[in-house]
Amino acid sequence: MKVVIFGASGMIGQGVLRACLLDPAVTRVLVVVRNPLGISHPKLQEVIHQDFTDLSAIHGQLAGHDACFYCLGISSAGRSEAEYTRITYDYTLAAARAVSASNPGLTFTYVSGEGTDSSERGRTMWARVKGRTENALLAMPMDAYMFRPGYILPRHGAVSRTPAYRVLYSLTSWLYPLLHRLSPGHTTTTEHIGRAILAVTRPGAVEQRVLYSPEINRLGAESGATATKTG
Repeated sequence: MKVVIFGASGMIGQGVLRACLLDPAVTRVLVVVRNPLGISHPKLQEVIHQDFTDLSAIHGQLAGHDACFYCLGISSAGRSEAEYTRITYDYTLAAARAVSASNPGLTFTYVSGEGTDSSERGRTMWARVKGRTENALLAMPMDAYMFRPGYILPRHGAVSRTPAYRVLYSLTSWLYPLLHRLSPGHTTTTEHIGRAILAVTRPGAVEQRVLYSPEINRLGAESGATATKTG
């Protein structure tokens, strides 16, 4: 399987990239980034690109892939709705259109978040924009899955690019076992997300198109158990 990842430098993207590089079923990983990741791996290829609203310059390099894992995202804090929409909606749809046009039968995964507003009419700006983005992706002619994790524990060195989030995770990561025990339906890890995103590319792995932490954790755990047996 050949995959494309957008947002591989972010915390979730780091977990997804790690899962792809470890999975023997994945033969090539193309990451679309603004700056080099500084990682070397036989499977890994990088495309440096600056304008995420226009991917025509790299159209040829996006062809020949089986799945696209879209993990690019930003915090809405301090941003106008127009700016947040451009990065959250416009960037995502530009990527989806580009990869789906080049790859019939593509599986596309999008990481949004718990609380996303599918009605697009709620009071919370980020939730409305995420909901609009999800709805547009689900309406496209491709096999699309929306991931809505709650609290995410970074694993295996994954680090958020948002300073406030880095502080939050450093202060609360030790509480994760308690949080998970008290609220297992709202907690997950970057490792489980990475494995679950790979799992939905396999026929019959899941029926629903919108996945929350319980489904993410189940798929992640099952994929981990399979990897242990086959490894």
